[in-house]
Amino acid sequence: MQKEPTTAVHDDSNLIQPSPADATPQRRRKNEARTIGVASAIWAGSIFLSRIMGLLREQIIGRTLGASREADLYFASFTLPDFLNYLLAAGALSIVFIPIFLAYLERGDHKGGWEAFSVIANFILLAGCIGIALLMVFARPLAGLVAPGFTDPGEVDTLVRLIRIILPAQFFHVVGGLLSAALQAQDRHFLPAMAPLVYSAGIIAGGLVGAHAGWGADGFAWGVLAGSALGPFGLPLYGCLRTRMRWYPIVSLRNADLRHYLWLSFPIMIGFSIVVVDEWIIKNQASYLAEGVLSYLQYGRTLMKVPMGVFGMAAGVAAYPTISRMVAAGNVAEAYGVLCGAVRLLLFATFAAQVCMTLAGFEAAYLIWGVFGSRFGVADAQATATILAFLCLGLGGWAAQTVISRGFYALGSTWLPTTIGTAVAFAMVPLYVVLRRQWGAIGLAVASAVAILVYVLLLGWLQRRRFEREAAAKGTTLADASGMVDAALRLATAAGVAIGAGLGVRALLLAYLPGTQLGVILVRAAVLCGLGLGIYLAVARLLGIRELATFERMLLRRLRLRRGYPPPH
Repeated sequence: MQKEPTTAVHDDSNLIQPSPADATPQRRRKNEARTIGVASAIWAGSIFLSRIMGLLREQIIGRTLGASREADLYFASFTLPDFLNYLLAAGALSIVFIPIFLAYLERGDHKGGWEAFSVIANFILLAGCIGIALLMVFARPLAGLVAPGFTDPGEVDTLVRLIRIILPAQFFHVVGGLLSAALQAQDRHFLPAMAPLVYSAGIIAGGLVGAHAGWGADGFAWGVLAGSALGPFGLPLYGCLRTRMRWYPIVSLRNADLRHYLWLSFPIMIGFSIVVVDEWIIKNQASYLAEGVLSYLQYGRTLMKVPMGVFGMAAGVAAYPTISRMVAAGNVAEAYGVLCGAVRLLLFATFAAQVCMTLAGFEAAYLIWGVFGSRFGVADAQATATILAFLCLGLGGWAAQTVISRGFYALGSTWLPTTIGTAVAFAMVPLYVVLRRQWGAIGLAVASAVAILVYVLLLGWLQRRRFEREAAAKGTTLADASGMVDAALRLATAAGVAIGAGLGVRALLLAYLPGTQLGVILVRAAVLCGLGLGIYLAVARLLGIRELATFERMLLRRLRLRRGYPPPH
């Protein structure tokens, strides 16, 4: 286990109890910027490595199970456990709990903070155990709702067995999520950031052992359980114990912190936002399609999650505590400016990633799953690449929502984003069904992209209105804050031009440089990505995308620091 480094992130007590010298707005902004920068670097590195580990995990799954019915069943088995995770609002634990815990820390009441943690954690623990037990009992009838297209009795037996193996892992994810939130509230990001890596390592180990023992998909399922215990739960628990945590045996529904937590989490628990249910709907509808189609969709989503996580999740997770502090301090307009700037910068990066993944999707898929021989062939890589290109139409929306939604949470509003997400989900279900019937897997990919873009556009518009009202109440305005839509349209135009030109070059490359040998794949991918990115950056500059200049300054600053030169002032 890599030892936790002793960096400023792990010793930022001045952020909780600032000294008089740090009380000036300029010094405070520098501290906040430094904290976000260090946290962003930790989370970006972690999420990038996590995505690489995820690709390695999916590579082993693809090589072991291929695009087979067994792979379809394995991917479908996550829907019911994910549903329980969603009902317990595990994905929102850090978002909801961090402000509660921070309020105590800023008052210097550490005992009160751990009492709040204890009463919430104990409630979640009891609710989670009851939910796991019920879903274990009713797994078979519920499997028919999860994947109604799987009707063979043997397939249903396998699906139910995999569900029951994976279900207990949610206990570790949910309780571990609260432990991670407690660490993040103290600006201790390293161990929570490493948890996904250990989780993926557990799945990989389970799959390799299972492949050797002939367990098939069961090996990966047992790896999920082991990885969940060691990573999402074990690492944050170790980190909290190092901070002298106190876990009290408190169970009280009358506790004010628990009631506040439930009030903020309740809309997330009962709502079915498109951000979460999109994958459920796709798996449900894909079960009606041919063998392997669900796997193609899953493999394509796995590739898309790499830039989505690196650029979107890293920015959202790292910026949220600081945006929350700025809002709490009454700096609403400044908080909105920081949020919009983060969204524009991540869109600049995600559109660049979309160009590469659209032009070299086949090369990426075949390089990960098909090279050196496996159950994943050329036709499988072509199908995955086609689906990936259409999924990536929504890549910018997937990345942006991770930051935009946190703007609402920083304002203490969880009902509106969940309500909008739920309304979009229900409104879009017919679109998934119709497009699946018309165009199969491509139709599902298009429906997914349309749904997330509609959600993000509505959410961004409503968020600006909400920040305008909050700023007016503080006697300020958002007049000086640049928005997101204009930059998004310019970047989309640049990406569209680059993709259009790159597809023409791709046709020529396939004619003069065919084949699937490793060297050919790498050369073709490098040429396509290099050319596509070059065109994208050139068009972005012509369109006056100022985030390009920001990116160049960041890059030059890093190069100067690496060479030992002082940063420019």
